[in-house]
Amino acid sequence: MKLRDENKIARIYKATLKLVKATGLSGITMQAVAKEAKIATGTLYIYFENKESLIVGLFHECIKNSKGTFFKNYNADAPFKVGFHTIWSNVLQLRLLRFEEGVFIEQALHSPYIDEQTKVEAKKMFEPLKELLTRGKKERLIKDIDNFWLTTFMIGNINEISKRVNYYNKKLSPETIDQNFQLCWDGIKA
Repeated sequence: MKLRDENKIARIYKATLKLVKATGLSGITMQAVAKEAKIATGTLYIYFENKESLIVGLFHECIKNSKGTFFKNYNADAPFKVGFHTIWSNVLQLRLLRFEEGVFIEQALHSPYIDEQTKVEAKKMFEPLKELLTRGKKERLIKDIDNFWLTTFMIGNINEISKRVNYYNKKLSPETIDQNFQLCWDGIKA
């Protein structure tokens, strides 16, 4: 049995992300991925049985990357706004640095390739944020709105910023980042 070449898998994932950003998830084919990854189509099938197994594998990899970054340096005991700012900044930096992963995750979540159980597992990565938002409501620091909608507002804010930067070549200065955080904060504060 041939050993898995992790570098080749990384190239396959990178090629898939690039193609999804350019053509959308439904527009990619195994042949196009192989060509972009500069490998033979037959080689691609050694690593992934079909497009679905490729999408699911890449989804798990992207979620793992996100989970490891979203709560970096987050301290649940810090004051609410400090904790919220830490998470908001982490998510923004990840979406800016790994924009193609964000595009992919968004499309994959709305595709038939990701089953409900996988979606539920992926959403669990937001538990520390949900706990923080619940605390913020108890402390009457933020609006008493369901965490689903608060998270939707926050992530929507971040996703739009990253789209503007990537699609419109907008530059983000530290001042602009602070202004955008303030807009998000003003939207949720009590």
